[in-house]
Amino acid sequence: MGEEIRSLRELPCEWHLGEDPAALLERCDTLLISPGVPIDSPIVLAAKDKGIPVTGELEVASQLADGSLVALTGTNGKTTTVSLLGEIYRAAGRIAYVAGNIGYPLSAAAMLSRPEDMLVCEVSSFQLETTDTFHPRVAAVLNITEDHLNRHYTMENYTAVKRHIFDRQCGADTAVLNYDDPACRAMAEGLKGRIAWFSRTREVNEGAFVKEGRITLRWKDEEKPVCGVDEVYIPGPHNTENALAAAMMAYASGVPTAVIRHVLRTFKGVEHRIEFVRELDGVKWYNDSKGTNVDSTIKAVQTMRAPTVLILGGSDKHVPFDALAREIIVSGQIARVVLCGATAPQIEKALLSAGYTAIDHADSYPEMVKLCRKLAQSGGNVLLSPACASFDQFTDYEQRGRVFKQLVNELQ
Repeated sequence: MGEEIRSLRELPCEWHLGEDPAALLERCDTLLISPGVPIDSPIVLAAKDKGIPVTGELEVASQLADGSLVALTGTNGKTTTVSLLGEIYRAAGRIAYVAGNIGYPLSAAAMLSRPEDMLVCEVSSFQLETTDTFHPRVAAVLNITEDHLNRHYTMENYTAVKRHIFDRQCGADTAVLNYDDPACRAMAEGLKGRIAWFSRTREVNEGAFVKEGRITLRWKDEEKPVCGVDEVYIPGPHNTENALAAAMMAYASGVPTAVIRHVLRTFKGVEHRIEFVRELDGVKWYNDSKGTNVDSTIKAVQTMRAPTVLILGGSDKHVPFDALAREIIVSGQIARVVLCGATAPQIEKALLSAGYTAIDHADSYPEMVKLCRKLAQSGGNVLLSPACASFDQFTDYEQRGRVFKQLVNELQ
């Protein structure tokens, strides 16, 4: 029995491990599934055929919560933005629980929350498949790019599931959308909440945008500058977008711009997202294990400002790597690519098709780190940003990142 199950052994529940779950449906009033269980799996379909309601932890937790619920989803930037937003609420004097897909269950936060507290929820597409009454007063979709097609099959399905975050909103609520993303822009049609856009490239009628190099908020007939884009502590154009979204969500919740400004200037980011590990022999090592899809890794590549050895590869999400291969060439900063993981053949094929040939292979992470040390030049970088999930070698991206950091820190 695993440690996780052993710790729950005293709870008043039955255990049926390794059994056919369908046999238990006759005794079941409601089927509460993990986000890891697809809604088209046999047990879920059998429950629906019997008229048994199917729900998830996020849905149940939101019904139990007393605090004010704000939530966001998207393909990339969720964890950084929800963490930034939580810091903004705390700086404004609120108790804020950052929960959901970030790793701390919303149900745990719900049991502690009071009506005056903030529940800041990161939501995945898997969680949104089982929501019905989930109702964030401020909700956002950050971006939509190809991901999880092994689960959702098509981009149309994936996009539709993401849009569910707005389903229960009404006229008193706020829907925050990325104007620069065509898929997000299309979501606005038919929404009942007040729409606030955010854009890095143009001014919007209502929302957050960059004006004369400054993050600016325009909301309810008022326009207020927040801070310069170059003052945002976490670097990169993708983090400008994250800052715009968080600023708009906080401002729509009543947080003053002075508080937002302070946090944007001081928030240092999250673990495993372009996280600086160490500098050794003039080479800077970065852990971007949270780069679990192509678009996320493209954004990491775009932040590099020196010749970089890029580590790619992991488990397969059935997503093509052609766009990443093109960006590697266009960026001009990727000196070599080291492939490690189940998707290495697919990535190598995409790189070669794009005309990129500076490719090396490693069979394990210890071998990979040693190889990168030999390949990297003083003044350059090593960047782990796999563009893939971690399940071929690790339990999750966090374990992958921790192993990478340990190996790097052990280098003499």
